[in-house]
Amino acid sequence: MAQVTYSKQYSDAIQAIKQAILQSRYTAARLINREMLALYYAVGEYISFNSRTNTWGTGALEFISQQLQQELPGLRGFSITSLKKMRTFFENWNSIFSNRPSTTDKNTSSLIPENITITIRPLTTDELNVSDLESFTSIGFTHHYEILLKTSDVEERLFYIRHCATEFWSVEKLRYYLNEKFYFKQAVANNFNQTITNVNYRKRAIQSFKDEYLLDFINIEDIDEIDERVIENQIIQNIKKFIMALGSNFSFLGNQYRLIVDEQEYFIDLLFFNRHLQALVAIELKRGEFKPEYAGKLNFYLSALDEYVRLPHENPSIGIILCKSQRSKTVEFAFRDTSKPMGVATYKLANELPKDYEGILPRADELKKLLEEENND
Repeated sequence: MAQVTYSKQYSDAIQAIKQAILQSRYTAARLINREMLALYYAVGEYISFNSRTNTWGTGALEFISQQLQQELPGLRGFSITSLKKMRTFFENWNSIFSNRPSTTDKNTSSLIPENITITIRPLTTDELNVSDLESFTSIGFTHHYEILLKTSDVEERLFYIRHCATEFWSVEKLRYYLNEKFYFKQAVANNFNQTITNVNYRKRAIQSFKDEYLLDFINIEDIDEIDERVIENQIIQNIKKFIMALGSNFSFLGNQYRLIVDEQEYFIDLLFFNRHLQALVAIELKRGEFKPEYAGKLNFYLSALDEYVRLPHENPSIGIILCKSQRSKTVEFAFRDTSKPMGVATYKLANELPKDYEGILPRADELKKLLEEENND
């Protein structure tokens, strides 16, 4: 009996130490990545100034790269191509980080002393909120460059940066989504423009939901012959994966969430709270195509949530109808005279996903691979 007890204690100890090691490595990797981005930005700034003002002649970058390799044997990441990428990195984000404060703490250093000023300062700015800045500094330089190659709008770039940071997209997954123009496809069919008066809240709401969710953890052979509760049970059993499919900042509050109105019971399929929106999010599951009557029922639920559940400091509740398919004009007419913010999104299950979608959702071991990949780059 004692031996069994010790074995259990040792097993628990191993798991605890293992988690601490992995967490420490992850934290160290994030800090290293943050410093590397600051370095690349500073070098890019220096190169941009000298190369764009004709201070340097033709072939300067090639000469500089070769000399760096000679003076720092084994140096990686400073080829002529890499130096040009650093310049691109600086020039595309200069408008955001140009007003960042200069620091004099021990983390600030110069690449070369005396009168050659390439100063590495933390990438801080008032232009980005804390969450976006954390996402920005947590993804690798290769991810940043891929995003810069395929996008031109700051909001679009931040959209991909957020997803890379929170869903641990590999470079391959990022390229796939960039090629698919995922940013322009992701907006859920909604009535947010009519029902949300606060511009910033409306903007965040539009960015928080997709038009289609890939639920590849649910494998049901004949979706047309089953009840919504079967899908709901599959989601509850895989709630972590469902939250990863939804995106960041969602917290699960419960399924079949009970409301009482005029002594009558009503039940919301799934209820979440979104920290970024500071709002309750009610999700109603439907096995088939969207029907106009779904909007009236969800509008009722949202009114009840705002009356009985929502806290004074929180934003109005949002509802999402998650169904197999929807027709745009039907959704438009169904939402036209509703008073509560809601949208319609569709879903695909495991047996319905095309080969191009295989592996889109991250696996548990991908974080480690992602960090190794960025270190190699």
